[in-house]
Amino acid sequence: MAGQVFIDEVDRKILRELARNSRLSIRELARRVGVPHTTVHERVRRLERGGIIQGYTARIDYKRLGYMVTALILANVIGRHIVEVEEWLSRHQNVMAVYDITGEYDIAIMASFKDIDELDSFVKEVLKNPWIKQTRTSIVFRKVKEWPHLPL
Repeated sequence: MAGQVFIDEVDRKILRELARNSRLSIRELARRVGVPHTTVHERVRRLERGGIIQGYTARIDYKRLGYMVTALILANVIGRHIVEVEEWLSRHQNVMAVYDITGEYDIAIMASFKDIDELDSFVKEVLKNPWIKQTRTSIVFRKVKEWPHLPL
């Protein structure tokens, strides 16, 4: 695989700990992994340079902020405009993810809204785009699992 970065068990331990808590200091990370802090510092920088670690963020419970409706919206797009539509969708403040997919639809959109009226307005805005032929919206009843990390 082009651009693949080799990682060993120490790197995996570092990544597991950072996935649990990205706010750990280098010293605390070194203590948990069991290697010198200079080694951890160098390893983290190498993982960042290699694109394995792409940033540090907080997991936010958007329902507690009033975003009560999460939706999966599938869209069919006129083929030559797919990338353009994906970029347009990705700029919308309620959109959390945009995926270029195969199958019956071209794009999958994950978005959260304060209420059904806000979702309704979004879908109507999307359908005004002349390159979007059709959408199908599913509302998420409950999160069974939502975690940005795979086991290492």
